[in-house]
Amino acid sequence: MATIKDMPVRGNDRSRVRIFAEVRVMHQTSRARVVDLSPTGMAFDLEKPLQAMPGQLVTVESEELGRLSGTVRWYSNGRLGIQYKLSTNALAQITSYFRFFHEEVKPVLRR
Repeated sequence: MATIKDMPVRGNDRSRVRIFAEVRVMHQTSRARVVDLSPTGMAFDLEKPLQAMPGQLVTVESEELGRLSGTVRWYSNGRLGIQYKLSTNALAQITSYFRFFHEEVKPVLRR
């Protein structure tokens, strides 16, 4: 995994998506929008800030993806990147999303 400005970068291709989810880190919860998704992780725009550090466990719940667990890879300026805790269930959920629901989304605004 390469790094840019001390932040790890995913090696897999990313797909732009617009999925709403609830993110839980320890006892903190925030609504979030998944902005990109890959077979190994995802990035979120958070509605409210969380105190998250790389390595912390994360739970994500969404209508489209169900419940997924993962690990915080990076957190910066209201954005959060996670890597899935890969299990057969998580892999099936992500594969199912890409097979039946995914449509590439073009961003309206750029950061």
